[in-house]
Amino acid sequence: MSGSPTGEIYRIDWLPGTDVLHGTCHCGAEHTAQDPVEMWEWMLGHPEGHRPQESSAS
Repeated sequence: MSGSPTGEIYRIDWLPGTDVLHGTCHCGAEHTAQDPVEMWEWMLGHPEGHRPQESSAS
């Protein structure tokens, strides 16, 4: 692998018992999808469509 590390961490978890993937971008934004291609396109499309999770005090 060439280039220097960017320090960006992308995480995709499979939700057991479902076909759902839960992704967390390095910016803190979260997304769920059933299609792995859709998930990676969302991840790599940063920052388009990415908004960090806001803490809601209801």
